[in-house]
Amino acid sequence: MRISSLTRTRRGRVALAAVPATLAVTVMMGGVASGAVPVAFAVSGSQFKVAASELKGTDFSQYSGVAQEASGAPHPVAISNIGTASLADLCQSVVTDTPLGKLGLLITAGGGGKPATAKDMQLGMTDLKGDATFTNIRIGVDASVVNTKAKGTKGDFAQDASKINIKGLEQTAWSTTAGTFALNGLHLQLTNGKECF
Repeated sequence: MRISSLTRTRRGRVALAAVPATLAVTVMMGGVASGAVPVAFAVSGSQFKVAASELKGTDFSQYSGVAQEASGAPHPVAISNIGTASLADLCQSVVTDTPLGKLGLLITAGGGGKPATAKDMQLGMTDLKGDATFTNIRIGVDASVVNTKAKGTKGDFAQDASKINIKGLEQTAWSTTAGTFALNGLHLQLTNGKECF
């Protein structure tokens, strides 16, 4: 991503845009232990996939964190906060190995020009792809002073933006939380392992 001025809209291919791969798990665990990095619940042992033809959001921030299983097993994640979000053609899938073979759960919503919407959304992800535009982006801001309600650990690397737009979103995550999540045209089905991408 080429940066000439941090006050203008930016376009670029996103792949965990703000979180350097070299961040140590021990550093992130320190933030969780101190309560600075929100962890809403113990995650399952399975990641899930989310896709959308377009995500539009406001009040965005991203910094490092940890998702932890009930067993105590930690997973480093990029935590993304979005104040308000709309997701067109939303798809969510998770696949589990069972004694009967692969079993999948596939959820779709937000089609037909009526996107799914969410408020106060927080995601703990490990991979993110898409064509992204950030408005009023700040890269390298301290995670404790990002422009969202949820904040990271003092001294940690972060980015924030007043708006975010991602087309062709493909995301792999451990967790998603939201104050409200409205799924227009919800369809939930069991599959033999079909995924969103």
